Amino acid sequence: MTSDERVVPTQQGYDRWAEIYDEEANPLILVEQPQMKRVMGEVRGLSILDVGCGTGRHALALAAEGAQVTGVDFSTGMLEKARGKAGASAIRFIHQDVSGHLPFDAASFDRVISCLVVDHVRGLAAFFTELHRVVKPEGFVVISVMHPALMLKGVQARFQDPRTGEEVRPESVPNQISDYVMGAAAAGFSFAELSEHVVGPDIVATAPRAEKYLGWPMMFLMKLSPKADSTT
Repeated sequence: MTSDERVVPTQQGYDRWAEIYDEEANPLILVEQPQMKRVMGEVRGLSILDVGCGTGRHALALAAEGAQVTGVDFSTGMLEKARGKAGASAIRFIHQDVSGHLPFDAASFDRVISCLVVDHVRGLAAFFTELHRVVKPEGFVVISVMHPALMLKGVQARFQDPRTGEEVRPESVPNQISDYVMGAAAAGFSFAELSEHVVGPDIVATAPRAEKYLGWPMMFLMKLSPKADSTT
């Protein structure tokens, strides 16, 4: 790592990233967002928990579609950005470390999402157990994460600090797909979908910096059912 590349604690990194997070043409987000919309389907009237909601990009969209949304995140910088956006008053935002116990009763939510978060989580067993606890038995959980294959290219969550020009890397955990799958299975989930998504020409057209990843898997998605006998 060079002098202008620095790994910082995850929370500190996201507090700093919040200033520019929504302004970047992040190819990972461009790959992820249409897949999330597809897998979530109709959400009007549903209670949804967004675990690691960041600046509210999913929470706000889901609330605008008629869902009752709660967002939790441990980054005060990210939450400040989220709370300042149009439509944020309809969402309950909570400052909370999502890797620990979640402050909700069992079976509280119709849907639970956690997007581009679990590559920063070490205790996957406890994390998935909490998601399983708070989702309703007839609901489901959706996880999106930077594909572990990107780490083979030396890629992890990172941004360029506009004040210093320094590349900052919030601390990540080198979890593999097997870690996510086994963590979810151990928590009692069954799998409705496991899918991997690559960078296509459409993404490169919007975010030219993604050209070096063309055809490379960038995002992994899981749709999880808390009912062990679920096959859909």
